[in-house]
Formats: sequence, C-alpha cells, structure tokens
Amino acid sequence: MNKTANYENKRLTIKEWSVQDRPREKYARNGAAALSDAELIAILFRTGNASESAVELAKRLLSSSNNSLNELSEKTLRELSENKGIGQAKAMALLTAFEIGRRVRAEKVEQKPQIQNSMDVVNFMQNKIAYLNHEEFWVLYLNNANLILKTAQISKGGITSTEVDTRIVMQEAVVQKATQLILCHNHPSGSVRPSRADINLTERISKAAKIMDIALVDHIIIHREKYYSFAEEGRI
Repeated sequence: MNKTANYENKRLTIKEWSVQDRPREKYARNGAAALSDAELIAILFRTGNASESAVELAKRLLSSSNNSLNELSEKTLRELSENKGIGQAKAMALLTAFEIGRRVRAEKVEQKPQIQNSMDVVNFMQNKIAYLNHEEFWVLYLNNANLILKTAQISKGGITSTEVDTRIVMQEAVVQKATQLILCHNHPSGSVRPSRADINLTERISKAAKIMDIALVDHIIIHREKYYSFAEEGRI
C-alpha cells in the first residue's frame, strides 16, 4: 500500500509545526519584528479552523485587503466577521489591536516636544551633548507643527571633529516623513564658532533638503551653557 499520498495530504496544525516556525515561539525567541503580518495576526487569532491554521487564515484575510494592514484596519466588525472562519471573537481581537495601535500613536504625538526657537533646541539637547569630551552630530526631525518626530545621533567622533554622511541624514528624514530638520552638534573645545567644515556641511545638507522639499531650520553648536545658532546669525 502506498501511504505517501496520505502523508503529503495531511494538514499539520501549528502545534505540529517545527518549534522554530510557530508564531508564539518565534516571537519569544526573536521578537515581534521577526514575524510577518500574518504571523502577528495569527497570535491574536490563537486558533484556525478545520481547514486552515491560524497563519493560513490570517494570510487569506490579509489577501482580501490587498495585504495592507491599513486597509484591513478600516474594516468594520461586521465586514471582518463575514469572512469564512472569522467569527466575532477573532474580529474583535483584531480590531482591538488596531485601536490600541491608534491610541498609542495619538499618545506619542501628544507627548512629542514642540520646538519654537533655538533655545528650545538647546534645552532639549543640552543634557545629551553639551558636556561631552568628544563631538557628536545629531539631527532633530520635525513635522509641520514643529513637533519632534525623532532625534537621531548621526555620527560620533573625536575631540575636534566628526564625519557626517548627508545621505544618512536625508534617508532618515524620508523614513520619518519629516518636513523640517534641525542640525545640532557640540564643540568640546569650548568655542561655539562654526568651523569651515561646519559651514560646508550645513550648506550641503541645506541643498539636499531643498531638493526633497524639506526645510533646514537651523544648525546649532553647543558647549555647556553657550551655543551658536546659524538661523539667529542669518546663515540659514
């Protein structure tokens, strides 16, 4: 008797998968970022149905929304529940996760510092770089409301200089969907006057930002209680 066909047609449940392939074990081992969208949804679903595993069910649901989490998140409870294998409990679990995500984003926006002038930048960055004995170059990425989307250390150098790649600065701006940039670095030497290298770097980043319709608002050099603002000095 040929039993091969029976083995090939047998559907494995998630519990029968290799441990390294199970969504929950994979999450515990490698973190959420290692999971696909379908695997994350499968964890919410917990179980599949008679003909599909939770992952297969999640994949089919995503496929019905063009594999877009944003599109899926706009579905109503009724629309989700009408999908085969998706009852109210699974639909509610999914919509609850989307709602929590929206509330987290809203809370983060409310907590983002708003930058109104150069002193706001100095106060925000002072504890980070003003008292260091080496140079660090940072960028503040802002939206149209002057709220900080992200602060990023672009480079870290020696006592007198640090190398900055304009491409890295602009790449992060695209990722953050920033409309404004503020450059900031420290001078451990004590003088906050910009060097020729500082001026050239500011010009390079300004030109790159203009091409992408992003405003370079300021470049601030900090040392302890002192600072130099390119914007205040009319150099931006």
